[in-house]
Amino acid sequence: MEDTNKRYWKGIEELKNDINVVKNADREFNSEEIEGGTYRRDFLKVLGFGMAAVSLAACEAPVRHTIPYLNKPTDVEPGIPNYYASSYVQGGDYASILVKTVEGRPIKIEGNTLSPVTKGGVSAQMHASLLALYDNDRLRTPTKTGKEISWENLDKEVSAALASSSNIRIVSNTILSPTFKKLIGEFTAKYPSTKWIQYDANSSYPLVQANEKSFGKAAIPTYKFEDAEVIVGINADFLGTWISPLEYNVGWAKTRKVNSGKDGSKNMSRHYQFEPTMTISGANADYRGRYKPSQEGLLVANLYNRVVEKLGQGSALPVQKVDFEFIDKCAKDLVKAGSKSLLVSGSSDVNTLVIVNAINALLGSVGTTIDFANTVNYRQGNDAEMAQFVSDLNAGSVDAVIFVDANPVFDYAGGAELEAGLKKAKLTVAIADRADETASNCTYIALNTHFLENWGDANPKVGQYSLVQPTISNIFQSRQPEASFLKWMGSNTSYHQYLKSNWTANILNGASWSTALHDGVFTNGVAAPAGASFIGNVQEAAAQIANPKASGIELVVFENAIIGTGKNANNPWLQETPDPISKVTWENTAAFSLKTANELGIAQGDWVKVSVGSTSVELPVLIQPGQTDGTVAIARGYGRTKAGKSGNVGVNVLPLLKGAKGASNYWADGVQIEKTKSGYRLAQTQTHETYMGRKAVIQETVLSEYVKNVKAGRFEPMISTSEGLKKPNTISLWNGHEKKNHSWGMVIDLNTCTGCAACVVSCQAENNIPVVGKAEVTRAREMHWIRIDRYYSTDAPRETGYNPNGYKAMEVASENPEVVFQPMLCQHCSNAPCETVCPVLATTHSSEGLNQMTYNRCFGTRYCANNCPYKVRRFNWFKYFENDEFDYAFNNELGRMVINPEVTVRSRGVIEKCSMCVQRIQAGKLVAKKEKRAVKDGDIQTACSSSCPTGAITFGDMNNPESAISKLLAVEKEGRAFHMLEEINVQPQISYLVKVRNKDIEDSKVLS
Repeated sequence: MEDTNKRYWKGIEELKNDINVVKNADREFNSEEIEGGTYRRDFLKVLGFGMAAVSLAACEAPVRHTIPYLNKPTDVEPGIPNYYASSYVQGGDYASILVKTVEGRPIKIEGNTLSPVTKGGVSAQMHASLLALYDNDRLRTPTKTGKEISWENLDKEVSAALASSSNIRIVSNTILSPTFKKLIGEFTAKYPSTKWIQYDANSSYPLVQANEKSFGKAAIPTYKFEDAEVIVGINADFLGTWISPLEYNVGWAKTRKVNSGKDGSKNMSRHYQFEPTMTISGANADYRGRYKPSQEGLLVANLYNRVVEKLGQGSALPVQKVDFEFIDKCAKDLVKAGSKSLLVSGSSDVNTLVIVNAINALLGSVGTTIDFANTVNYRQGNDAEMAQFVSDLNAGSVDAVIFVDANPVFDYAGGAELEAGLKKAKLTVAIADRADETASNCTYIALNTHFLENWGDANPKVGQYSLVQPTISNIFQSRQPEASFLKWMGSNTSYHQYLKSNWTANILNGASWSTALHDGVFTNGVAAPAGASFIGNVQEAAAQIANPKASGIELVVFENAIIGTGKNANNPWLQETPDPISKVTWENTAAFSLKTANELGIAQGDWVKVSVGSTSVELPVLIQPGQTDGTVAIARGYGRTKAGKSGNVGVNVLPLLKGAKGASNYWADGVQIEKTKSGYRLAQTQTHETYMGRKAVIQETVLSEYVKNVKAGRFEPMISTSEGLKKPNTISLWNGHEKKNHSWGMVIDLNTCTGCAACVVSCQAENNIPVVGKAEVTRAREMHWIRIDRYYSTDAPRETGYNPNGYKAMEVASENPEVVFQPMLCQHCSNAPCETVCPVLATTHSSEGLNQMTYNRCFGTRYCANNCPYKVRRFNWFKYFENDEFDYAFNNELGRMVINPEVTVRSRGVIEKCSMCVQRIQAGKLVAKKEKRAVKDGDIQTACSSSCPTGAITFGDMNNPESAISKLLAVEKEGRAFHMLEEINVQPQISYLVKVRNKDIEDSKVLS
């Protein structure tokens, strides 16, 4: 064997002494730019293609010794993934999840379909949280005043300081863990001066106060969107960020599918949204009305009066009558739906929310679509207690403060005051994973773990529990918060023991711990408390709502669904995921309507200074269709200064809210705008706003037309012949691809795709898609395999068609447009234009309907990308995964631990694109083969289809008549199902379902 090995390697040993090979190899693999370019072609001539491939692999992937397990863990098989049920719990955000691990490395997060709360849904932030485990900016050890300290010394010093303190404060975001709450209670018993303060950066405290006034219950109910026929959201982005968007997405989507009733009727809910700036919920509404933030109370009071008038009961409120957009139609539909209506509001004004509750009570929604018998625990923050804490801190009356995975110096509007007050406390401890804005102001940093390294639990709703279990040993010298509290109480009990003991005694009620841990979720059957009836004083609430006066430009501070409150800002997967509405990456913007921008003399590409009083920030301008005139909208969560290399981007807008006249937690008036510079280019992944009337791209209709004709909105390409209009000939250069066994495909429902981008991040994690950075995004070099195209409607008349004089008008979005989201990925065409032009057969067609890429054949002609009508092929301009300029994702040894070993990491100079998760397809077929059975429908799911919280993506085998996709296509092939760009006859494996809106035909822009 030794002689054989030597003989096989002898050729390279000889070639290394050849001066021509050495010269060309040096030029090929030298990392520095060589004048005149590389010499790949000459090198291939000398070495030969086969030998070159071996040499390339050897140069780009250093050889590592493989070491077999001597004592293999019983649950680990090399190369075989394991899945562990756990929970994502961050502040008030929650999901039950499954964590895929390969040889001890967590590499993918999936949804747990056993959860009765989240039902398998996972958001973009939750998918991306995996990458935070391998964040190179995490601290390695606990610290004291910025220097390393041992856990033994830290525990000794902190315990001594706590023993001598008379006023101790624990500050955290919402904690959903019942066991941690029990532990904090025991900690408080040991240190009686302790007060625990919970706050939320995205607070729902006004809603809790309003519910207490209205129903005598200081709690948040379950909102049952799935039971509502008319849904109204007022400044509540319930599909994106409000309270429990995962849960609400599932319920909303059930009502947005065009269902067939028992009598054969087709129906769907009607969705109204009123908001100052475009959100995911507004983009998916049938009717969307705009208002300025100062008018919010007036809008709600006007809606109440119209409902009272139409119901013929109750007394009108003494407020000015204003005709807001769609308010009369909304009131009419609410009254018609009665108890099957649902009105939700994210207002920060308690009186406004009391009136909202009164409307729901008048309609009979409380007890049907609003369930106070099953309250939720997602947002427990108390704004009043937090404000008092900051006051006490600055007064010097707090001896010791412990921050539990919270960063109020950054994400609390009074962060500056809190930072100043910290200097007056004797003991300051931050349980954090890095020296963030708050932790860097504390004496001690008790190094926190990532949640995938933890034991824990959660109680998101009454009677619903889930467990958190570690999927990897601690990477650094970190310790979870609960373990620290046990140590500081003088206990040597491990938190795992403490957790299990509490579950056995107080939660399981005799059920199996192992079963609960395996499933990840548990329902303990606790009897829910009684419902609620309205006891509020709506007249008194209305008296507190003043008629707004003209106040010039108003500031709207909102939370987008990707970056959120900024907790996960140092996550490059999130930073490079386009905002669902603006398509901007890597920064926040100052968004204006086109009319307001023109009045101010500014345009996209400018920078402006936004000032409220003496406080100001500078941001780039974005022209945002759907923005209320006279307002400027800025996303929060940006402007971190101590997050890390990826997170210190954008501008923190929260300081503008503190002390501003009329300010609440999301708006301020008296805003001054001043242009500062021009010539800036935003890192946007989509710069065209409309689809310019091209019906082959987006097909849409309204429900009333669809009920009359299931082909309403369908565009079927026809050609003019002497015999009249006919379908075009299906001429092809190919003889066809026989699909004997499987024909993998997708159906994407445009009705239920909300644009949330969960599929984008899930695909990125599954397929080792690199991050390219802001500069490369501005050059249109982003690498995502699936993108979400967002199209606005236009007011340009359709009769302009494709006339050159009509193009410009059709590119301009409406002031308040309708919106369509369209996931776009490789369509896996049976007549694939890319396959026709590839000179080296790097892209070929499989016998199962997949358009395949053989990466080691591709040498980057990009003919395929130029020939692709969908523009879904990505070219590796650089070695993004190891370029020193991009310390973002896989560009360090720690970050590369997240790489999925089932998918190759592509190098510079090759084209890559969606493979329809062929590795998952193969794995599913192997499992079926081992079990000696055929592949069943549901055995295999792509990363995008498995992550979609609304179920908009259906994946499966179109050769199997019993599969979900086959049944869906059987129903829809003569109705809503269409292929994009059908007239070019590329015969995709992916179908879309026509977008249907539930609005009156006279209000529709799609039929204009």
